[in-house]
Amino acid sequence: MRFLGLVLLFLACALIGVGTGASDVGLAEVVNVLLGEGDQTTRTIVWNLRLPRVVLASLVGAGLALSGATFQALLRNPLADPYVLGVSGGAAVGAVLVLVVGVGGGALWSLPIGAFLGALVAIVAVLRVALAAGRGHLDARILILAGVIVAAFFNAVIMLFLSLADDQSFRSAIFWMMGNLSGATWSANGLLLLHIVPISALLFASARAFNLLARGEDVAFHLGVSVHRTKMIGYVAASLLVAACVAVSGVIGFVGLIIPHAVRIAWGSDHRFLLPGAMLGGASFLVLTDTVAQIVIAPQELPTGVVT
Repeated sequence: MRFLGLVLLFLACALIGVGTGASDVGLAEVVNVLLGEGDQTTRTIVWNLRLPRVVLASLVGAGLALSGATFQALLRNPLADPYVLGVSGGAAVGAVLVLVVGVGGGALWSLPIGAFLGALVAIVAVLRVALAAGRGHLDARILILAGVIVAAFFNAVIMLFLSLADDQSFRSAIFWMMGNLSGATWSANGLLLLHIVPISALLFASARAFNLLARGEDVAFHLGVSVHRTKMIGYVAASLLVAACVAVSGVIGFVGLIIPHAVRIAWGSDHRFLLPGAMLGGASFLVLTDTVAQIVIAPQELPTGVVT
């Protein structure tokens, strides 16, 4: 019943998102368009603007919440979230390089590609530092410290580039780092979905191991869990998921930190239910907050990350 409740909550938030926006197109007109009716202007607004944005918010919210629940399980730290390990810092460096330095020549896909590659650099850097300091063992405390160190370094690089940027590039970079879903397209949604589906399946398959890790690494090991392998797979998979989300949406905070805790309070700590529950909760939350971002000062809109 709780799972059904989360599904119904998501559907309600999605309907609110599709039926609300800067243009004067209400929910009744949206339903007509979905049924194949309505004029051309209304169909364009619904199919090319609102629906892609709601789908993107759903995918990003689900991905960030799932990765947050995974990091909290792996690190056994209630403050762990998708950005604690420096992934967002690396993505921001890649995006700032594109916006300020002009890497990519202004091509349409240069910004998300730059952000994704920057996030990959951060993932590799954190992993190498953590493994080197832990002498081949992926210790949770060392992993967090490595993330903090790498994130601080990337933050310094961002500040350097921004100090050299012109006004327009500076504004664009800051707006991107606040998180924004206005550039949603069906092609971007399709690529993000290709990342989310296999990674989600992999993390769902690790739910039992996450449950045992919560009882301690020694307990998990004696109950048949390959602790090092589980932590490596979980860290890399969740980090790649964060990288894909940040590449298309910018840095949207608190979804991966708060939503898993909210679902855990309502549903318990069994990761077989917590992981899919967090995805539905994250999708609902980000769709709703993005809708608020669009209408609160319409016709202008706030960065989604400010609202979250």
